[in-house]
Amino acid sequence: MIITCEKKYALRAVFELAKHHGRGPVKGADIARSQEIPTKFLEVILSKLKRIGLVKSKRGFHGGYTLGRSASDITVGSVLEPLAAVSCLTGSGACSEKEGCPFSTGCVFLPMWDKVRDSINEVYYRTTIQDLLDDDHITPVKIN
Repeated sequence: MIITCEKKYALRAVFELAKHHGRGPVKGADIARSQEIPTKFLEVILSKLKRIGLVKSKRGFHGGYTLGRSASDITVGSVLEPLAAVSCLTGSGACSEKEGCPFSTGCVFLPMWDKVRDSINEVYYRTTIQDLLDDDHITPVKIN
């Protein structure tokens, strides 16, 4: 399972918005600064999150971003939209049937890969952003 920087940053951005939920919109620059996300990359990510309804935006001086739903209604999986554990489950890559895998039919490993993917997705889709907020009792120490 590969979790890209974009997916990690998306999760961190949603988490940051959840921390401020109910206190009004949060500026993108503030999210970027507190979560150490490159601002330009964050803008792209927030746009995608907005398109799928996880984030709302408000323009103007008092504008910024808010969650599109409550933190208890957003799962980690809905932010990450996890990929299959291996490329043969997605039908892409060197191991796919269309790329000529000699074991594409009757592969002894496919049931195991299915179980791995299902287990990972179960954790992602059972964990809400609110669960993460509730577990956020450790304050990171920054060393300059």
